[in-house]
Amino acid sequence: MAQVTATAQRTIEAPAEAVSTALGDYEKVRPTILTEHYSDYRTEPDGRVHWTLAATSKRVRDQLVTVERPDAATIVERDANSSMVSTWTVTSEGTHRSTVRVVTTWNGAGGIGGFFERTFAPKGLRRIHEGVLANLDGAVRG
Repeated sequence: MAQVTATAQRTIEAPAEAVSTALGDYEKVRPTILTEHYSDYRTEPDGRVHWTLAATSKRVRDQLVTVERPDAATIVERDANSSMVSTWTVTSEGTHRSTVRVVTTWNGAGGIGGFFERTFAPKGLRRIHEGVLANLDGAVRG
């Protein structure tokens, strides 16, 4: 099994603190910025977050995510149901500008299926993340 990585990034015209706060608000903001690829979103009493991610009609993941905040600029989401880990980093680019980068990794399949996963899955997940980042941009500006 090879590790698969998908990366997306967006510069947002808003202070890093505001962007990081919005991104880490799993109660109010996060459900509003998710794309149509996400469903069954809910926060759990133990602090974890649940959603179903449909990368394609055949690649659907039921995710139960533990959220860690190692520092004010970083959010790490670890899925209890798979090896998937997403790390969101917000970097200040000045007083009213920041860059958000998300890197998602997981252990891919082996064989020919793994080849296709490593080839196509990162592009698909990057597009999903880009949609979330565009929605985040609108949420912090609006």
